[in-house]
Amino acid sequence: MEYRRLGNSGLEVSAICLGTMTFGQQNSETEAHQQLDQAVASGVNFIDTAEMYPVPPCAETQGRTESFVGSWLKHQQRDELVVATKVTGAGRSSLNHVRGGPRVTRAQVHQAIDDSLRRLQTDYVDLYQIHWPDRYVPKFGEVYYDPDRRQEAEPIDDQLAALAELVRAGKVRYLGLSNETPYGVMAFAEAARRHDLPMVTSLQNAYHLMNRSFETGGLAEVCTELDVALLPYSPLAFGHLTGKYLDDPQAAGRITEFPNFGQRYEKTNASAATRAYVDLAREHGLSPAQMAIAFTLRRPEVASTIIGATTTAQLEENIAAGELSLSDELLSAIDEIDARYPNPTV
Repeated sequence: MEYRRLGNSGLEVSAICLGTMTFGQQNSETEAHQQLDQAVASGVNFIDTAEMYPVPPCAETQGRTESFVGSWLKHQQRDELVVATKVTGAGRSSLNHVRGGPRVTRAQVHQAIDDSLRRLQTDYVDLYQIHWPDRYVPKFGEVYYDPDRRQEAEPIDDQLAALAELVRAGKVRYLGLSNETPYGVMAFAEAARRHDLPMVTSLQNAYHLMNRSFETGGLAEVCTELDVALLPYSPLAFGHLTGKYLDDPQAAGRITEFPNFGQRYEKTNASAATRAYVDLAREHGLSPAQMAIAFTLRRPEVASTIIGATTTAQLEENIAAGELSLSDELLSAIDEIDARYPNPTV
């Protein structure tokens, strides 16, 4: 397993990070512990979760994922693992069951971290991320920014000041963002400089073969110049890039188990692009899933790619992608497909 520095932090993380959002919905506690054991035995030292998990989010299961991770974590050598979780931001009505309407205010941040630490059965997390910006930004699948939809938002300076209190208290080691824009990353960086507060060290955004907006929308330059690591999630585009839905539209997975959960993957050209990438992988004798994951790891900004699985066989295949290097010929062929079907799921 390769290990990489997490942005401007002092953390070394495995190139593969175990995502846990299936724990508590698609995976039982026993299955969750099996996945965690398997990942660590394969060299993974980085585990990502969130207070709102599992998904799809609902009041009855909220926090269950952290609890499943915590019942495993209490039996581990804590200082050998990098544990990340997230505080839920505003902007999504489907999450109003979290603290009666989540915001990144000082009071809510303190409540959120204490609740997460209790569920995780640890006294600190290595990386604490804002899961969704505490302001209006386009939701998943939306393309255009509409200034008329701006809403009341906690000032970014105040959000960072509240998170800094958690760092000073020893409850959090480093800070990160998720689902952020170039403006948001820059605003947090400027707030850190202006007030001598901790700099964010990572950005967890969707990034995969069918969503390369990180490369084209300004974030790659921002992260490079600020030494902020990218943590790609959804490297398999909700399972589409494995090819399983091409072979069987009713194959087991989140798309079939939770209708309307991944509508962005039903956009024009998404199916054609999926077919092209899957065929390319098979022509080169590669697993489509492994090619897709390895593609994300080629970027210098990427510290670790977040994978998820519901079975141990899937997990083994996905972790092995961390050892795969894609040839220049294959990368050129990928770029040719991207030119035909640019960002079809954005």
